[in-house]
Order: sequence, then structure tokens, then C-alpha cells
Amino acid sequence: MRIIGGLYRGKKLLSPKTEAIRPTADKARESVFNILNSKLNKEWKQINLADIFAGTGAFGLEALSRGAQSVTLVDIDTSTLTKNINLFPNEKNKITVIKTDASSLPHPQQIFDVIFMDAPYNKGLNEKALLSVIKNNWLAPNGICIVETNAKEELDIPSPLQLIDSRRYGIAKFWFLTFNN
Repeated sequence: MRIIGGLYRGKKLLSPKTEAIRPTADKARESVFNILNSKLNKEWKQINLADIFAGTGAFGLEALSRGAQSVTLVDIDTSTLTKNINLFPNEKNKITVIKTDASSLPHPQQIFDVIFMDAPYNKGLNEKALLSVIKNNWLAPNGICIVETNAKEELDIPSPLQLIDSRRYGIAKFWFLTFNN
């Protein structure tokens, strides 16, 4: 597992020692970032990103490598992502870690332009986290939320989120949602 693009391109990340964490494959992450780049209406240096169900923190750290203004990593178990954050000592002031259950997110210190969500497959956790994102105002108006699911898994998209794109890569499906209020 490595950073695909940006300032830290090629930097290796620590992989989890448990099967409970399933990182997004490098090629799928690269494809998602290419799609995201075409949909963003801001430069990366203006983007505040939240990585919910962060696991290793790879998605958020990839955004940081590409110049994101800030990255917030959310997970109930932060041990692996903390080790990966330590590989980026010059970026620590741009990284916030929140150790919590994604279905009951706290009110954020800021709203996010991009949210990435990669819950364990087939457990209905993405829907609960999406409801928490909406309830606690995590996503900026016209912000983009990317949800990774198993390719065969359906996603119940709560209002006011709207599907703008979806793509399948191997066993994963990525749902691109926007928040129009």
C-alpha cells in the first residue's frame, strides 16, 4: 500500500495486521481521485476532507499528499492510522483524528468539501454514518461524499444527498453523492 500521487507519491504506508481492516486498493483509490479531480470545483489546497471508517488513513493521507488544506480521520480503532500519520511529521498540523463510532459523529469543528466513507462491507454501516453526516452538518453545500461498498451491495441514499456517479472496480463499488440543500 502506497501513496499514488502528489508530494508524497510512492511513500509506503503500513498495512494492517488484522483482517478487520480492508484498505481500498491502490488502483481503485487512484481511479477515485481521478474522478474526484474532475468533479471538484476548488483546488486541493482549499479542500477540507474527512475520511470516515478511515482504517489505515490511506484515503485521507492521499488527499493530504495532493495538497488538501486539512484531513480529518475518523475510526473507532485508530491504531493503524496513527502509525501511518507518524510517517508524515511535516503534515501533522493538517491532520485531525477522531476516535468514535461513525453512526454518532460529533458536531465538526469545520464542514467538509469531500467525505470518503469505507465501512465494513454488507453491514449497513454506511447508511447509519450518512445519516449522522447529515444530522451533524459534516458536508458542505455542493460537497461530495464518496461511499465505497461491496460491488453487489446496495446503498440507501438519504435525502438531501443525491447520486451523481457510481463506478465499479473489482469487488468494490464507489458511489459519488452530492449535498444539495
